[in-house]
Amino acid sequence: MKTLYLDCSMGAAGDMLAGALLELQPNPEAALAELNAFGIPGVVYRHERLAKCGIAATRLQVFVEGREEGVPHPHGHGHAHGHAHRTLAEVLHLIGHLSLQPAVREDVVRIYDALAAAESRAHGRSVGEIHFHEVGMLDAIADIAACCHLLHRLAPDEVVASPVHVGSGTVACAHGILPVPAPATAFLLEGVPTYSDGNTAGELCTPTGAALLKRFAASFGPQPLMTVQAVGHGSGKKDFPRANVVRALLGERSKPAEETETVFELAFNVDDMTGEELAFASGQFFDAGAKDVTFTPVFMKKGRPGQRVSVLCAAAARETLLRVIFAHTSTLGIRETRCRRHTLARTIETVTLADGSAVRRKVASGYGVRRAKWEADDLAARARKTGATLSETKASLDLTTGERT
Repeated sequence: MKTLYLDCSMGAAGDMLAGALLELQPNPEAALAELNAFGIPGVVYRHERLAKCGIAATRLQVFVEGREEGVPHPHGHGHAHGHAHRTLAEVLHLIGHLSLQPAVREDVVRIYDALAAAESRAHGRSVGEIHFHEVGMLDAIADIAACCHLLHRLAPDEVVASPVHVGSGTVACAHGILPVPAPATAFLLEGVPTYSDGNTAGELCTPTGAALLKRFAASFGPQPLMTVQAVGHGSGKKDFPRANVVRALLGERSKPAEETETVFELAFNVDDMTGEELAFASGQFFDAGAKDVTFTPVFMKKGRPGQRVSVLCAAAARETLLRVIFAHTSTLGIRETRCRRHTLARTIETVTLADGSAVRRKVASGYGVRRAKWEADDLAARARKTGATLSETKASLDLTTGERT
């Protein structure tokens, strides 16, 4: 299993993560050229090699109209004055006009949705009223887009991150002097193991870094047993007694064909929510770390039709999901069951077709069985491109690859 491990013992920021991911690319210059083809207005990506406490690292630089953005802070994410603050709608409009792969664009959008939700909670205002300051600047958009693209380029089967060092003290931002971690960062890191050593003053984990980790890391903990094949170091601007880098390890780890894990089922019944409300709530559950969400029609008091909602999650997401369920549904109580879940090992293969296009295929194996299924988004994109139906497209791919899925 292709595994990417992110060492966040000096926190995480967008440019640091991007620098580490760039170092892992087989051809960093080709990857950099792809970043510069995004079409972000006035933005040019460059990179520099430097040393942090004797460790060679890469810093991804973002130049806007020929000038590198930012007034240095612990990770170089301060910003020049005089830039317009952007609403979420304005940021999403800009993202919608960039030359990004659909899957990359989706990740960038979901990350900004998470940032907006965190800012909304931090400032007690609706998402529509939120104006992004630091994270709405062009260099922040560039960092997020770069990380998403470079990660998709590496295509790991899983991303694991260490507990996140958040730093200590205060940080200056557009809203004034705030405690570390800043309120939006703290909300983004709910459910993630974090710590401060009490000695390193400054903001080590930025909102951008927190949102990227929350989006891509499937779990947080010590480095798993793996055979490391490549190491990347992404640098921040500021110097500390300890090397100010994010370290990324790319390698292979073997996982048993049959897996067993402990999960929690959070279940509740409702009879006074519309289909639209339940669908929206379901999306919030997945954003908060749910592994699965199901709805079962039931009859409740006085013969009222209702829904039994079951939310499956890992222990790390349990507390966050309890709060999210109460916030987004009308339930007054949640039943919790600790379960053992047995699963097939899952991987994603990329199949290159004769016309040069690539289609992803999900493969599951274990307990003496093997199943394969085409990635639904890729299948739909190919169907739209050819004008064929979904079933015709699937049949064509099965015939081309010689495998029934």
